[in-house]
Parts: sequence; structure tokens; C-alpha cells
Amino acid sequence: MTPILTGGCACGAIRYECNAEPVLILNCHCRDCQRSSGSPFSSFIVVASEAFKIVKGSPRIHASPSEMGGMTRRGFCADCGSPIQGRPDGVPHIVAIRTASLDNPGGFVPQMDVWTSDAHPWENRDPALPSFEKYPPSGD
Repeated sequence: MTPILTGGCACGAIRYECNAEPVLILNCHCRDCQRSSGSPFSSFIVVASEAFKIVKGSPRIHASPSEMGGMTRRGFCADCGSPIQGRPDGVPHIVAIRTASLDNPGGFVPQMDVWTSDAHPWENRDPALPSFEKYPPSGD
């Protein structure tokens, strides 16, 4: 089976595959994402955790508290520092893949902005995208 998504870090030490369509595509503006990316927001493609597989290397994990509960465990390359993924304890059935780590990020079309309460006033967000001060409603 050909993976739907593939990607890795800048130096090639880490490679991953995903065999499922994205569940959600978003931009996160929280301070933690700003700090971990070095930019005003982070873009993610959210996929089912069972569909995501590291096929080369092993990301170093940094954990930080999550408002959802527990920790958010961010994986990055220990060699080049590229951010790869996030795994929030509060939603263990998903993996948030950093879109910049994709081999083909051109197909990325964000569906929403989250944590806009932490967004910088000078950001030029797309007014057509739904935006949420924190998390979107879960629909449960």
C-alpha cells in the first residue's frame, strides 16, 4: 500500500509514513506552538495515531503541560532540530504532523485556526477560516 502522506526532518535522519486521510488540518496559535516552532503559529495535519508510523530514526520527545489534560509530547529530530509531530495525552487517538515536515506540503489547506487567544495582533489570518479562541468544539 502506498502511503498517503510521507515526510521527515531536514537532515533525513527521521522519516515517517501515514496511511490514512487527514482528520483535520489546522493552524495553532498557542504560545507553546509559537515557542516550539519559532513562528507565530504551527500548522498541523491531524491523523489517526494507528495510521502514523516512524519508518526511520527515532524522534526526541519534549513534553509540556496541555490544557486538555496531561502533556503534549512533541517529537523533533535530535540531529537537526526539525519539529515532526505532536501527541497530546488528552486525545491519544491522534497524531498532529507538522505540515512543514511533509514531503509535499503544497496540498495543505488549513480548515481552521485554533488558540487565536494567543495570536499576535499583526498576524494576517484568513478571515474565511473558522477560528476558535482555544479548542474547537469536540462534537461529542
